[in-house]
This record gives sequence, C-alpha cells and structure tokens, in this order.
Amino acid sequence: MARILIVEDEADIAMVLERDLRVEGYETAIARDGEEALRRSAGERWDLILLDVMLPRKDGFEVCREIRRARIKTRIILLTARTQEAEKVLGLELGADDYVTKPFSPRELRARIKAVLRRDEDQAGGVYRFGDCEVDFDRGEVRHGGRPVEATPLEFKLLAAFIRQRGKVLSRDQLIEAAWGPGIFVTERAVDYHIINLRRKIERLPAEPRYLRSVRGLGYRFDG
Repeated sequence: MARILIVEDEADIAMVLERDLRVEGYETAIARDGEEALRRSAGERWDLILLDVMLPRKDGFEVCREIRRARIKTRIILLTARTQEAEKVLGLELGADDYVTKPFSPRELRARIKAVLRRDEDQAGGVYRFGDCEVDFDRGEVRHGGRPVEATPLEFKLLAAFIRQRGKVLSRDQLIEAAWGPGIFVTERAVDYHIINLRRKIERLPAEPRYLRSVRGLGYRFDG
C-alpha cells in the first residue's frame, strides 16, 4: 500500500489523520514542521505528502516550492484553513497536485487521496529511472548507463512489478503471479534464479545489491 507523509504541527489533527489512513491500509509517518518535511521528503520514498500550509519554521507553500525545485515528484495535497482562491491557485502553481480546505470530512480526504494516487497508476507507462538505469515501459526496454540491457520478457515483468510496488516486500508467490501469471506452477528456486540474473543487469555490485534486496523469510523488496 502507498506510503503517506503527514506534515501537520497540530498533534491532535496529525493523530486523527494517521489513525484514519492506517485503517485504510496506508503506511504513514508524521513530520511536525516544514524543515522536517523537507528532510524526510528528500531522504525517504513517499507516494504522497499531505502538507499543511500553516507550519512552523517553513510554511507549506515554501516546502512545496523547495520539493519541486529539488525535482522530487512525490504527489502533494495541500491542507489549509485558507479559503481564498488566490491561495489555492498559488499552491497549484507551486506544484501541488490538489488542495483541500479545512474543515474537511475524512471521506472527502480519502477520496482525494485515491484520486491523486490513481494518476500514477494511469501513468504507469513512460520511463522510470533509478541509479544508472532506465526502464522504458512503452518500448519494453531496460537501459543501464544509457545502453540497452538484454532483459528477458520474464525479467522485464519482474522488474515492472517491483517498480510499481517499490518499497514493498513481495513474496515469491506474488512475483510468480505478476511475471508468469496466476495458476502457473513455478518453483521458488526458479524465481531466485531470475532475480540473480536481473541483479546482474541492473546492479553495480550484484553480490551487494542496492536496489533489489532480499528480505529474509519474506521475499524481495525494490528500493529504487
């Protein structure tokens, strides 16, 4: 499930938001001020940032501006009690994906979150970059250091599954369903074999993988 960073200095509001989103199945964390939000947005992977405008140290508009200047593409929903149209326009011009005015209902916020996250699902094509690698979904091609890599169709499907669920541990059964298809019998050793080959093509040091990591007893996780 998606990872959401809640940036809110009012402890009661932050706690309610976190509880509600975790019930929905999201993984969440809280940042209490603008500077903490900038550190965490740059140092960790998030699918969405819920960003309050009225924050200590740096306000939400400034945080949003700096996130986009740093070329961080994480989706952002601004939360504010300000209702003026000019404020909303400013937030969107700075790079926010949506704007929710307080007070709002949990149901409305959940709907806005799903709509924003759905945009990434709808844009699953294009090119995804990590390290020295590029995965071109439209061309069905993997490039390392700017040069095409001879990835098999199974390896490409595995890599696509990892990218679309990056940061999440995928079991071997989940990988089999994603790459081979439901109801297909494949041994765990065969999955491991393809992962090893994939590492050779995308990792600088395949024996010490940075992106395609093993999670003992559970499966694999892509940290790209």
